[in-house]
Amino acid sequence: MEYDVIIAGAGAAGLVAAIAAARKGKSVLIIEKNTKAGKKILATGNGKCNFTNLHQTPECYRSEDSKFAMKVLSNFDLNKTLNFFENLGIFPKERNGYVYPFSEQASSVVSVLLMECERLKVEISYNEKVKSVIRPDFTVVTVRPDNTEAIYYGKKLIIATGGCASPNLGSDGSGYQLAKSFGHSIVKPLPALVSLKSPDKFCKTVSGVRTQAKVTAYASSKPLSQEEGEIIFTDYGISGIPVMQLSRFVSKALDKKEEVFLILDFFKEYTNDELKKLLTVRCSQNPNKTLEEMLIGLFNNKLNYILIKEAKLDPVLKCKRLSKADINKLAGQIKNFKIRISDTNSFDFAQVTAGGVSTSEINPDTLESKKKKNLYFAGEIVDVDGTCGGYNLQWAWSSGYIAGSNAAK
Repeated sequence: MEYDVIIAGAGAAGLVAAIAAARKGKSVLIIEKNTKAGKKILATGNGKCNFTNLHQTPECYRSEDSKFAMKVLSNFDLNKTLNFFENLGIFPKERNGYVYPFSEQASSVVSVLLMECERLKVEISYNEKVKSVIRPDFTVVTVRPDNTEAIYYGKKLIIATGGCASPNLGSDGSGYQLAKSFGHSIVKPLPALVSLKSPDKFCKTVSGVRTQAKVTAYASSKPLSQEEGEIIFTDYGISGIPVMQLSRFVSKALDKKEEVFLILDFFKEYTNDELKKLLTVRCSQNPNKTLEEMLIGLFNNKLNYILIKEAKLDPVLKCKRLSKADINKLAGQIKNFKIRISDTNSFDFAQVTAGGVSTSEINPDTLESKKKKNLYFAGEIVDVDGTCGGYNLQWAWSSGYIAGSNAAK
């Protein structure tokens, strides 16, 4: 069968691209390898779907080209996104800048997108995976679970197959091979928004402990980036939003075989000197308490023990026996706690992919390929990944709408 626009992938970007193209009167087919559309949308925001964020700055989007994402978003921005979804029936609810559907159901977002696709007569072919694209452009060959094939012809093609993150939701990286078949370069895909692994034995001792910290990532002793918020120790390493925000940079450094570690500041409200004074006062007020007892009320008891041990001090040492040098060592651990990083968790546990089709080969105004006329890209397959907070979905909506609108011209 013949269509004006064929879209590979019925995720966030693919569904919006289909709507944008169909609204311009074009015949649209979406080819989806899963049995349902929008599986990754359903998993976002713990099922509540944090679908965008009121705070939009270049720092929220990462890429080899830091300006690319904002160029795309300028053509379909936050306000246009909110209007788009309100017109579909999604009434927004905002919490600290995070925007959710008022229903707090991710299924609501998928439902209104599919209803609009149905209204516009967008066809969706489920349980089919794009096997290849051959001439004449764009003859798409798909394969079904029973190994039978189907052939569709499209005048335009949008690749919106996602990256490698969360393969259980359908992201298997197959779109990269399609992009390569048209001559595109791929920035190596790596896990992002993912927890980190550490060889340090103390992780098992403090596993489950949650605490506030300022976290700085280092590679080859040079700072990469810094975040702050609640961190979570695990038996294999460390997690929490600040850690996940840094994971993109850590992934790339580890891939280069660089030595990576994090420095945690557990008392960012105080300078090192102020902290030393605080500890000195606590010790002088409680001379017969042990060092471990003196720290009760500052940090989790498990963390107190590890801070003391990493400072090479004795937990049962009486406060009255602490020297000024001992106080300095303890304060140093609290302000500069080092945890070595050996790896990230796998793509199975990553929320997004860092890397993808090189933005240098895509027109940011249209998302058309610079290598192949009438070929477009949208969503996570492109080398753009957002931070936590609805940014990856905002990228999907914006890139999908721009790709679909321009494919319909």
